[in-house]
Amino acid sequence: MIDNIKWLGHDTFKIIGEKIIYTDPYQIKTTDKADIILITHEHYDHFSPEDIKKLLGHNTVLVLPADCSGKINAKEIVVKPGDKIEVEGIEIEAVPSYNTNKKFHPKEKGWLGFIFKVSGKRIYLAGDTDYIPEMKSLKNIDIALLPVSGTYVMNADEAVQAALDIKPKLAIPMHYGSIVGSEKDANYFAEKLKGKIDVIILKQER
Repeated sequence: MIDNIKWLGHDTFKIIGEKIIYTDPYQIKTTDKADIILITHEHYDHFSPEDIKKLLGHNTVLVLPADCSGKINAKEIVVKPGDKIEVEGIEIEAVPSYNTNKKFHPKEKGWLGFIFKVSGKRIYLAGDTDYIPEMKSLKNIDIALLPVSGTYVMNADEAVQAALDIKPKLAIPMHYGSIVGSEKDANYFAEKLKGKIDVIILKQER
């Protein structure tokens, strides 16, 4: 499965399974078309209409929060934390994603993380979040995509605690190397979880 997950930088992943899924497309260089695009929140580096349009095909479906709705001419499904939907045969659950000790991503915005099932694997995309209590209730996560940079999201130490709560079979660090954070954060995250949770640091692709 890991060969089917491509990290394109920041929080942008291309996940290839029954469908082609992109998360928070930003600074996209590819001409691929997406079946499903998951948008976590409205900040420019996560909801980038210019980048999303590069991936739109005739049947592309955007799954996004209410404050991103209606800004792109495309099929869309608006969700809030707690919603469970199925798109093109893919099970998708919207989960909370917010800051606890900073003000960039207020809980009341209703911004999103996602759990979605691809090729039989449950993948958790945390979104721009701190280490939050709801993470303790996430179950049966095969792959967790977790921010590690600090500043706007949880730092690497907090991401370690999140991973220990979530107990995924595999954790992949994200949200570094573009706007804030560096590979040092990813390496620190991996080192702290050695012998506890498997971590893979993906090489950035384009």
